[in-house]
Amino acid sequence: MANPQLYRGFRYPSEIISHVVWLYFRFSLSLRDIEELMASRGIIVTYETIRQWTLKFGQRYANELRRRQPQRGDKWHLDEVVLTIKGKHHYLWRAVDQQGHTLDVLVQSRRDRQAAKRFFRKLLKGLRYAPRVLVTDKLKSYAAARVQVMPGVEHRQHKGLNNRAELSHQPTRQRERQMRRFRSPGHAQRFLSAHGPINNAFRCQRNRLLARQYRHIRTQAFSLWNEVTSVAKNA
Repeated sequence: MANPQLYRGFRYPSEIISHVVWLYFRFSLSLRDIEELMASRGIIVTYETIRQWTLKFGQRYANELRRRQPQRGDKWHLDEVVLTIKGKHHYLWRAVDQQGHTLDVLVQSRRDRQAAKRFFRKLLKGLRYAPRVLVTDKLKSYAAARVQVMPGVEHRQHKGLNNRAELSHQPTRQRERQMRRFRSPGHAQRFLSAHGPINNAFRCQRNRLLARQYRHIRTQAFSLWNEVTSVAKNA
């Protein structure tokens, strides 16, 4: 990574830190689950230390993965889902491409035109290219925001066309249950911003691949992860 002193001052080597962060964001495991998994390998690390590692390194790794990923598809599926945080409703806005890769997420307290505009601008700033087609449900906020932010982009509004975006919320729901809901909108945004790029690197349409193709893609994903986390340099 850009900072060669990233792991300076840490008692544990980078291989252990990167592996713990990968376990946390890749699988539906709690901090205590990971603590027990590491203990089974003779590595004694507390769940609080694991939490600190995920906070410090999770977003760093995700940012590096995002920089190295190829340009995603030009057909964007957008959807929003309700997150109940401390008894109040918030909305998780998510965009995925036609292959199911998460493009970006944004947690907001509203789902009106201004909220849709804010999400569109975040998408365009992070991806730096405009889509060919937007696919959404029939929420009017999308149409109103698109006219102002992306007027030249085709917009298809139909409930049945947006199943890909709706299905993309399932991993979030699984983690939300595992974590017994998010503690705050900031907590949800921090976790999901790192969760998306890390899972993009390891998730693929396995049902459409031969076993040897899947193993090759998985090997490439691990090589990329080691490069991003500087494990290859330090090994």
